[in-house]
Amino acid sequence: MLLTGVPGFELDRETAARLKKLQPGGFILFGRNIQSAEQLRKLCDDLRDLSDIEPFITIDQEGGRVSRLRLIGDEPPNAQSLRDKGDPALITTHGRLTGQLLRFFGFNLDLCPVLDISYDDTADNSLKGRAYGKDPQQVITNAGLFNRALRKEGILSCGKHFPGYGPAECDPHEFLPVITKSRADLERDELMPYSALLPELDSVMTCHSNYTAFDPDRGRWPASLSHNIVTKLLRDQMGFDGLAMTDDLDMGAILNEVTFEQAIQEAVRAGNDLVMICHRLEMVEQAREHLEGVESPILYDALRRIEQTKKKLKPPTGFDLNRWASLNKEVWQLRVDVLGEELAGNLSVEDGKRSPVELY
Repeated sequence: MLLTGVPGFELDRETAARLKKLQPGGFILFGRNIQSAEQLRKLCDDLRDLSDIEPFITIDQEGGRVSRLRLIGDEPPNAQSLRDKGDPALITTHGRLTGQLLRFFGFNLDLCPVLDISYDDTADNSLKGRAYGKDPQQVITNAGLFNRALRKEGILSCGKHFPGYGPAECDPHEFLPVITKSRADLERDELMPYSALLPELDSVMTCHSNYTAFDPDRGRWPASLSHNIVTKLLRDQMGFDGLAMTDDLDMGAILNEVTFEQAIQEAVRAGNDLVMICHRLEMVEQAREHLEGVESPILYDALRRIEQTKKKLKPPTGFDLNRWASLNKEVWQLRVDVLGEELAGNLSVEDGKRSPVELY
């Protein structure tokens, strides 16, 4: 039930021993883990080899500034650029290429697609450039195209960030957003992409915003820890019995509001199956101890959903540097097709000024 980050480019003896003993359900990789094509594939293979049960091996590979693989290859266009171009075939190509790249390196789950609505493309809420639509239907159409193409290549998908960061006025990596939209408005807007796409999503990521319409009496309580949102809304009302995971519990929206024990236990009691610890890797053993304090029936349900999802995992494709060069060439061509020759050369700046998500 732990989805954990790993420290570097390779597993040293101490880290490998820790992870082999801990046996996390999955691993998430970031820029700190990516140095070269050969190194990345070996790291994914090593993580798989030390796991008794096939692990989730996941990454944020969206496009634009949230594209971890651009550290070793070309940068795919972001969701906003694809949205504005308005060519469904290019979105499908993006999904296909993303799936092929991730299978090639040894991943089996992409933390995509973003299902948030962009009400303001310049908003300082971590979503800049990442949204497939300015209204629910545009998100459904575009994210749906990406999602189907990605899954066709054998990579599981994850709709995020449930119920939605679109109305947030701050970046949850730093602070807890408080969203005061009415339940009716949320059902008309934020929840529509999930209502439409849940049957096609392998997993859902719950977000760290406080929704006063669902938790009016709990004060500053994040959605990711909310039983009203994860169980009553996502599972009971919307009928989702797939894998649910928290967003990174090392984000300011959590760190500033609750204790580590609360974050771990309440996330699972809320209805999440995986708890994500991306950066404070020294805390994963402690997180496991906190999980043991959760009631057995809740743990059983979570483990059942994890097991069901893992039955869908596909093994990596063969590793060949010529194949990597060919895929990377297609990524560049897609970028040119979406942005044009001149703008294609203007890569995203990874400086963290817009959001810490850029630096991960």
